[in-house]
Amino acid sequence: MRYAIFSDIHSNLEALNSVLEACKRESVDKYLCIGDVVGYASNPAECIDLIRNTALVCVAGNHDWAVVNLFSTEYFNPTAREAIFWTGRNIEEDRRYFMESLELVFKNEHLIMVHGSLNSPGEFNYMVDTYIAQESFMLMERNICFIGHTHIPGVFIQDKNGKVSYRGDYDIDIKVFDKYIVNVGSVGQPRDNNPKASYCIFDSDKKEVRIKRVAYDIEAARNKIIKAGLPVSLGDRLLSGR
Repeated sequence: MRYAIFSDIHSNLEALNSVLEACKRESVDKYLCIGDVVGYASNPAECIDLIRNTALVCVAGNHDWAVVNLFSTEYFNPTAREAIFWTGRNIEEDRRYFMESLELVFKNEHLIMVHGSLNSPGEFNYMVDTYIAQESFMLMERNICFIGHTHIPGVFIQDKNGKVSYRGDYDIDIKVFDKYIVNVGSVGQPRDNNPKASYCIFDSDKKEVRIKRVAYDIEAARNKIIKAGLPVSLGDRLLSGR
């Protein structure tokens, strides 16, 4: 099975369209989304509709749940909170229902998928070090788990002896006795100093993970954010990928 896996779209329609176009050239069998479809940018409705029509599964992100009052906005900075309130005013009931229906964790025969971490997934903790990763490794019933949330691609690896390490590699070959937590980065708001949209291709037969980048019309996305009356900083940060 060949999966396209992506996360943190954040209402950036230009970035999402570019990722989906790139995935069409990858002979993808199924599309999976790791949440945060909305927030920050100006096209929440369009991005929700694309995910509903394209992805086999989408799990909940903290912004998705916050927009529909399933997660407290107290955990967000003022800029993010403003974007959440704006999003809530600009989506219709059927799209709200879609976000209310999102589950926290997805698992099939090949992989696990969660927005932040497997321990207390509804708290949306950031996996930023090997200690936090270790807690999720202990809960994994598959040897690979895909996450997002930090907007920075990379991989935590637990070897057969239980040692956990981190790599920023984009090409990962899966070893049978190791476990992997792969952060696929962000489609709509990368934060690794690379403004290109990030997505992942996972081939479960070849045991390969490839994190890829694709350019999109950043200026168009930025201008729409500003025109919508959202904070200018949300548009400006797209230019530098921070």
